[in-house]
Amino acid sequence: MSDANAGQPQAPDFDRMTRDIADVPAVEVITTVAVHLMSAAAVNLGLAEEGPQHKDLDEARKLINALAGLVTASATEISSFHAAPLRDGLKSLQLAFREASVVPDEPGQGPGEKFTGPIFG
Repeated sequence: MSDANAGQPQAPDFDRMTRDIADVPAVEVITTVAVHLMSAAAVNLGLAEEGPQHKDLDEARKLINALAGLVTASATEISSFHAAPLRDGLKSLQLAFREASVVPDEPGQGPGEKFTGPIFG
């Protein structure tokens, strides 16, 4: 007796996946997304091992803006315990962007500063 589906990739079980994500607390989803945005921004700032090979300040600006919006909007929802390290990471990326930029933005005009206010080193 042979299985007609042998060797065929199985379709994902979307019902099970939906139940799994429903069990994840919102704070965990928010912090995970924030960490992914931080990591991607750091790579685009040239801060990864490969350094300048992946440097793209336009992409970094977009990622930092998205991170700033997420952190600012969710800070009151996820508590200071979770928000404080995200704010610190965001500020570090904003300062790194300022250092990496050949033509610095005016205070308050850098990536994410419309959400966080001006960043000074």
